Amino acid sequence: MSSRSKRDSRGSTRGKRESESRSSSARVKRERDREREPEAPSAGSPVRVKREVEPPGAREAPTPVVPAVRVKREREADEDSEPEREVRAKNGRVDSEDRRSRHCPYLDTINRSVLDFDFEKLCSISLSHINAYACLVCGKYFQGRGLKSHAYIHSVQFSHHVFLNLHTLKFYCLPDNYEIIDSSLEDITYVLKPTFTKQQIANLDKQAKLSRAYDGTTYLPGIVGLNNIKANDYANAVLQALSNVPPLRNYFLEEDNYKNIKRPPGDIMFLLVQRFGELMRKLWNPRNFKAHVSPHEMLQAVVLCSKKTFQITKQGDGVDFLSWFLNALHSALGGTKKKKKTIVTDVFQGSMRIFTKKLPHPDLPAEEKEQLLHNDEYQETMVESTFMYLTLDLPTAPLYKDEKEQLIIPQVPLFNILAKFNGITEKEYKTYKENFLKRFQLTKLPPYLIFCIKRFTKNNFFVEKNPTIVNFPITGQANGMNYRTSR
Repeated sequence: MSSRSKRDSRGSTRGKRESESRSSSARVKRERDREREPEAPSAGSPVRVKREVEPPGAREAPTPVVPAVRVKREREADEDSEPEREVRAKNGRVDSEDRRSRHCPYLDTINRSVLDFDFEKLCSISLSHINAYACLVCGKYFQGRGLKSHAYIHSVQFSHHVFLNLHTLKFYCLPDNYEIIDSSLEDITYVLKPTFTKQQIANLDKQAKLSRAYDGTTYLPGIVGLNNIKANDYANAVLQALSNVPPLRNYFLEEDNYKNIKRPPGDIMFLLVQRFGELMRKLWNPRNFKAHVSPHEMLQAVVLCSKKTFQITKQGDGVDFLSWFLNALHSALGGTKKKKKTIVTDVFQGSMRIFTKKLPHPDLPAEEKEQLLHNDEYQETMVESTFMYLTLDLPTAPLYKDEKEQLIIPQVPLFNILAKFNGITEKEYKTYKENFLKRFQLTKLPPYLIFCIKRFTKNNFFVEKNPTIVNFPITGQANGMNYRTSR
């Protein structure tokens, strides 16, 4: 082909392109003019034209030139406006009008049998409690729901789509990242955070109705087993006994009673109040998924607030734990030793008189003992004191076997060991240097009296348990609480 023919072909191609661009620009101009033209009035109808006063300088303003590409983009944006209104989920923000919120296809994947909200709300990977979510398919906890969060990665990797925010109690579908709104999920939020109205609290003792757990087992609310995580049975006995004291139970079942108590900044003792209230509501929850409760979060607060004096992995003394827990709860609620009272002191605190008399050393001669007894130091003194519980002493167990070559297990009535507090019975207490003779007289009884029966004595070699059986009468409904230490 000659060079002249090549130039002719190039020229014709360029001419075609120019004509196409002119025709496209003319088409855009016609469409723009058509949009600007007013609608044609119907035949026979009068036309009223309203003149608008133009501001000065408006006629002189040049008409903006809109390129064809911009007009095309605006038209495409108008066509896609409807889907954009339906779905607006960008940077973790979900539109409240998302239609998928009420039609999530993954609700049937929720497995309620694996859900357990008794444990600490920590991410299973990062161990962070900030922005924690629970996977409702496998029951594990994960952090966040962004593109690179542990919950998002878990949803993509294992196809688990339904998650619950453990703080806001909202449900989300991942990785689509929209909020799920469905009334069938209300039972899950109630298990996570049970609530009680005043009417429900008032009817707890009037209507003893059995409840059915998700696995089919029946249980009585309030009479629920506490899991022994490792060696925390001593604490479980105290917590379960306190949960059945009606005034204390009713106070902690309603969170509004204590949530507005002001504490100094950095105070960790109020965590004890919050965790005890949560445990109380779980024990009395009539809609539990299982017939037992794990006191894990409560015991974590105990370990933290007691500075590891009482631990989950190490056995402790039930009486020591009871004494510390009642006083710590009283202090965290804003109570003081004398002036300010709390629900703890209103329920458990009584008062007594303690009479103390110092004894001379037993190795001294009789004459010297008589002279010392006339001194002011050896005269009887009286002190007013308060108490939260009473410690009862058991008689010494027999050392010899009976005629059948078996050890006798003695029995003693409760009234016999209560004689310690009649104001007459005296008991000797020995210290490293001095001996004292004490007697106790009760002056005020609390509404609920706690007895701690001292069964264990420690010597230089081992800890010995006294097996004496204590008999006490039960007539009608018990108005008090009998507490017997197991260790």
